[in-house]
Amino acid sequence: MKIAVLASEGAPYAKSGGLGDVMEALPAALARIPGNEVVLVLPYYKKIKDNAAYPVELVCEFETSLGWRKQYCGVMKLLGRTDGVQVYFVDNQYYFAGRTGAIYGDMDDGERYAYFSKACLDTLSAVGFIPDVIQCNDWQTALVPTYLKSVYRDVFPDTKIMYTIHNIEYQGWANASFFDDVLGLPWEWRSCLDMGGSVNMMKGAIESADLVTTVSETYARELMYPYYAHGLDGVLSDAAWKLTGITNGIDTNTFNPATDPALPAHFSASDFTAGKAACKAALQQEVGLPQEADTPLMVMVTRLAGHKGLDLLCYIARKLLWEEKCQLLILGTGEAQYEQFFKELAAEFPDRVAAKITFNLGLAARIYAGGDIYLMPSKSEPCGLSQMNAMRYGTVPVVHATGGLRDTVPPADEKGQGGLGFTFQSYNGDDFLASVKRCLNLYHNDREGFRALQYRDMTQDFSWNVPAGRYMDLFRQMCGQ
Repeated sequence: MKIAVLASEGAPYAKSGGLGDVMEALPAALARIPGNEVVLVLPYYKKIKDNAAYPVELVCEFETSLGWRKQYCGVMKLLGRTDGVQVYFVDNQYYFAGRTGAIYGDMDDGERYAYFSKACLDTLSAVGFIPDVIQCNDWQTALVPTYLKSVYRDVFPDTKIMYTIHNIEYQGWANASFFDDVLGLPWEWRSCLDMGGSVNMMKGAIESADLVTTVSETYARELMYPYYAHGLDGVLSDAAWKLTGITNGIDTNTFNPATDPALPAHFSASDFTAGKAACKAALQQEVGLPQEADTPLMVMVTRLAGHKGLDLLCYIARKLLWEEKCQLLILGTGEAQYEQFFKELAAEFPDRVAAKITFNLGLAARIYAGGDIYLMPSKSEPCGLSQMNAMRYGTVPVVHATGGLRDTVPPADEKGQGGLGFTFQSYNGDDFLASVKRCLNLYHNDREGFRALQYRDMTQDFSWNVPAGRYMDLFRQMCGQ
């Protein structure tokens, strides 16, 4: 099957979050399936263009029309990738290569990614790759289904489109004039994109795609409710017949405690006690905490944002530290109020709390490996990758049972049996505290039971093999195979 994957970011070339991780792993997993031919199309950002590690050749040049504009498009073919995925970069100095800041956040992001959506279709046509299926992601490529159905159907007469929602909070809103001034779509498609008198790109994708997916089974169900859907619950309810959830995997080669080069000691599920203890001691020393082998180390690697459940942690932190023998380590950057809170907490409890307000991938790996308990009380979580990373390294998760957290962390009982971690159902601080205390009680009073839970976590298959198989099932279903 010929599959084109379109996205605004993909590791290792450009990454701002979980979408980048998925776009590194999913195309490679699809390419490993016999009979598949996989193309990945990404913007040619300045950070990619300036990186000598990514050799490219110019394949072709043309103009992509955007409303009244005629914009240059250069197609750069990545050389040397050996996993069966052919990567093409869409080159445009004005929209991508000339920007020096972060991937997102420019005032004209709507126009930039409208251009990219259309340029992706022009690129596939120009290189002669007419796919059986296009898989596009989030609002940045949400216009692809609408453009294909309205303007490019003659070029891609039999191509089916899957649209995947990774985070419904960001939908691609624009004012009403954007439809004519930038998109230049036929008038009859206005209602497809219209929402409350404005343009909503994600709404257009949901209505025009052949199939809509999201990144966990529970999140797909949650999106039927206003609390989670950010205004699109009615649109998604109407499209429920074509909506399904596929829980993400993780890159088990990168996240592997037996080989991870960032770790001071290596270990595996069959023999993890000594190696994990060595990682914990080294981590405590690295972050300035006392090296206490029998004090449980609770950890978080996260963006310091409200929807990550940090208000709950702030609410319970002092009570938890007063009442329980434990240490707490936080790694991340984000909202000023949370950065300040954890700095002050670390100053108040210098031998119990460490706050590393930074972005450090090596330290993140050492935290996954050296921690005992991983806290993830997210208010909502489409899928979540950190809880799977933590379990891969034998760090037991305590999570709010929402979205992908519910799907990947079935609840264990008081003895640590029957599940993979500790969960709480209602989003409130007292329930979160109770679940943390259940986990700490197991750690302190039944270390063998805790180790059995760690072993069970480490032996789960969180690879992309199963999700890739589910994507293929849906691709075949769309194509009538």
